[in-house]
Amino acid sequence: MTTYAIGDVQGCYQALDQLLDKIAFSPGYDRLWFTGDLVNRGPRSLEVLRFVKSLGDTAITVLGNHDLHLLAIAAGHAPVKKFDTIDDVLAAPDSDELLHWLQQRPLMHHEAALGYTLVHAGIYPQWSVSKALALAAEVESALRGDAASEFFAHMYSNEPALWRDTLDHHARLCFITNVFTRMRYCLADGSLDMYEKGAPDKARGGLLPWFKMSRSNPWPGTIVFGHWSTLDIYHGDGVISLDSGCHWGGKLTALVLDDLKLMQLHQLACEPQQIE
Repeated sequence: MTTYAIGDVQGCYQALDQLLDKIAFSPGYDRLWFTGDLVNRGPRSLEVLRFVKSLGDTAITVLGNHDLHLLAIAAGHAPVKKFDTIDDVLAAPDSDELLHWLQQRPLMHHEAALGYTLVHAGIYPQWSVSKALALAAEVESALRGDAASEFFAHMYSNEPALWRDTLDHHARLCFITNVFTRMRYCLADGSLDMYEKGAPDKARGGLLPWFKMSRSNPWPGTIVFGHWSTLDIYHGDGVISLDSGCHWGGKLTALVLDDLKLMQLHQLACEPQQIE
């Protein structure tokens, strides 16, 4: 059995299908970990959702910001944006079933025995893995319960920027969600900067990638994440980033997790699916 981690697919079903052929993926034998953002910007989000859902326990995917955006639109708490490509999902006869399945996905997946933690954007530097898992569970509970609509109504905000254990309910859930699905940079005091999206060598002064921040609780193993296409493939500081910009005309990447020392990357060159 081989476990592969795959970067942001974002509706690029053809690229995913070709990459899985390239690695000779066997659904009854191998496992796939997806870094989130299964949908949006690419042209075939519906097929991606149907395929990953059909894999059952063979596939693990965490929620990304585009996945949550789709769920918020379906719940009536966000408009469809100019570059969104999710109409096929919303209009599909199995839309309710797919959206329910997506809404049950976690924000974070941790396997101590394998030595990896999977998230979409990152883990807040001041949190241990155990605390991050507990905080992720708070958002997951809100997403899966009767208050899901209320959660989506308060989801879109860049505030609060700084974590405190005493944050009130909506601010607390918003901060946790931003960490797991949107974070890239932090300021020296630990505040999140939700505006800078470029590569670290082009970021304005005073910002550090979240994984470069000092932390009092060392993370065990390796954090695997996506979300940051301008960072591309990055291995160091206890993390591996796998968003290599498939829908921008970059690559779709699969990493073999079974032996990190070998750093076995499999990549498929992609045609650009969207130009802003």
